[in-house]
Amino acid sequence: MAVSRLKQFLRLGRRDRGEADEQAKEETQMRQEPVVPSVKPEELREPILTALRTVFDPEIPVNIYDLGLIYGIEIADDGDVDIDMTLTAPACPVAGTLPGTVEDAVRQVEGVGQVRVELVWDPPWTKDKMSDEALLQLGMM
Repeated sequence: MAVSRLKQFLRLGRRDRGEADEQAKEETQMRQEPVVPSVKPEELREPILTALRTVFDPEIPVNIYDLGLIYGIEIADDGDVDIDMTLTAPACPVAGTLPGTVEDAVRQVEGVGQVRVELVWDPPWTKDKMSDEALLQLGMM
């Protein structure tokens, strides 16, 4: 068996051209990158929002989505997600960790590829960005 493989390797064995072409084609297909299935961004939006609602501002007992910290969510056909978010203040003590927490939460959603979270400061956050649920929960309504 080993001698036969050695002959094939050295191209001394009996193989016709068609057989060699077929094997080369199979090897090329095996080396190709897997095709990433296309996803429908609108099908990922709700699961992403659900994931964002599991992330809470540690100083305010409201999730970051209802708090109005998420300014934009872009979902590509390949499942990659870009999120623009802000914080209640530039000097917020979780500025270094909260974007990573958001990234981790969204990455757990099935069908999501790469996640990029960018902190933005314009427009500045105000309580007007809070949902009615958040205002009610904090007794501000």
